[in-house]
Amino acid sequence: MIVYNVTIKVDHDIHDEWLLWMKHEHIPAVLATGYFQDNRMMRLLEMDEHDGVTYAIQYRAVSMEDYLIYQEQKAPALQQEHTERYRNKFVAFRTVMREV
Repeated sequence: MIVYNVTIKVDHDIHDEWLLWMKHEHIPAVLATGYFQDNRMMRLLEMDEHDGVTYAIQYRAVSMEDYLIYQEQKAPALQQEHTERYRNKFVAFRTVMREV
């Protein structure tokens, strides 16, 4: 399994709306691409939250090929939608891991 991890810190002033949008719109849209089997969304604990709340969203793909196709064909539009909606209200970084 390949795990695509998105770690994101969101500003407090958009947090509640962002969380609902992620759970009901964005994550279902990523899963609907068919390249991932499932996902997990976790809030990081023991973090300084004075400037925002941090989450890790993990999507599991069966193969690296599925992940790469997603990145090429689907990710740009989904990431652009997120960026336009929450511009200057979040910071994010992405990592790819293999389950062992």
